[in-house]
Amino acid sequence: MTRILVIIFMLLSAFPSIAKTKVFYVYIENHFFYPKELIIPAGEKIKLVIENKDNQAEEFDSFDLNREKVIFPGKKATIYLGPLKPGSYEYFGEFNPDTAQGGIKVRKL
Repeated sequence: MTRILVIIFMLLSAFPSIAKTKVFYVYIENHFFYPKELIIPAGEKIKLVIENKDNQAEEFDSFDLNREKVIFPGKKATIYLGPLKPGSYEYFGEFNPDTAQGGIKVRKL
């Protein structure tokens, strides 16, 4: 019985942390990222949702964030980041690197 109560407590205590995750949105259109720059809070895990409104795939790529994700036309991708230290983190679209560029500014808010 004690084991069951411990499992229930662990499950219930996990849900509030999931509900508190802040969500930020970026979209790709005409081979550009919008907004070009996001400002997110330092020291917090965030959920980044990227929507591709173009008619061809694009790859979200960031050496600074150690992330890459292909996003197919008309689809969305979710990337979890952080917690991050204050600073600037650049990203780009690998298939259109001259135009698809953006950045994340991490600040203490």
